[in-house]
Amino acid sequence: MNKHNLTMLNEFTLMGITDHPVLQLPLFGLFLIIYMISTVGNLSMIILTKVDSSLQTPMYFFLRHLAITDLGYSTTVGSKMLVNFVVVKNTIAYYSCAIQLTFFVMFITSELFILSVMSYDRYVAICNPLHYTVIMSQKVCRVLVAINYLYSAFVSLLVTTHIFSLSFCGYIIHHFYCDGLPLLSLLCSNTHGIQLIILMLATFDLISSLLLVLVSYLLILSTIYRMNSAEGRHKAFSTCGSHLMVIVIFYGTLIFMYVQPNFSHSFDTDKVASIFYTLVIPMLNPLIYTLRNRDVKYAVHRIFWKTIK
Repeated sequence: MNKHNLTMLNEFTLMGITDHPVLQLPLFGLFLIIYMISTVGNLSMIILTKVDSSLQTPMYFFLRHLAITDLGYSTTVGSKMLVNFVVVKNTIAYYSCAIQLTFFVMFITSELFILSVMSYDRYVAICNPLHYTVIMSQKVCRVLVAINYLYSAFVSLLVTTHIFSLSFCGYIIHHFYCDGLPLLSLLCSNTHGIQLIILMLATFDLISSLLLVLVSYLLILSTIYRMNSAEGRHKAFSTCGSHLMVIVIFYGTLIFMYVQPNFSHSFDTDKVASIFYTLVIPMLNPLIYTLRNRDVKYAVHRIFWKTIK
């Protein structure tokens, strides 16, 4: 599509996950189940950490917002992906694509920093338990989350407005949702500026959040190592176990996707990694915190028995 035809560009075509018709129905069924489990799990976690009196601590406050971001980006991507399995034309309107990119970038960026704040919360709880309630007060927790959302919204709007202010020479997106890299490949304008912005923001977000996670856990391990009680060490490890598992899965997937050598980078590889962190991880997170966290399991049992009585 040439520059003079830009005014006619009112929609994009999404290539989707596969172009094999025989796989459409099985994949639709599979991803529908994954999305339903993810939605129910994250909504349950949001409600549970809001209504149960035993879960009114900073850790579960951040866990609630982790569930919100998981639900946010899985719905942003998953709902449109499921629709495209059952329609003839896999298209997305021009402004709908911009909105999808905006919310996707916002929720993914939010998740990065919520996970890093949760690491800091675990550091304070284990390394400074006597000052925990003062350092991680309700006001501090709310301010941290508010800053996170404001910064994430700023990043997403900055990236989206820069991309959609440029001219598109193509309309076929080699992905199953509107992501930054596939959209950049369709631009006929000079993309050096927006590529530099995305690279700087992505580098800052990934390195700063990961650095906070690593420093927090190094200090936690150092404190645990100095503990004399085996029971104390076990309790400290169990407190961090679920969160550490979530971090390894999420950051591992992002690093695999975005820190690949150019010669091995492909849109097919991106699709597989994207499926994992946009659909599978939001499904796994509430399951991990439910199955591995004693407080959450007890809260589920309490609410379950109250409901059936």
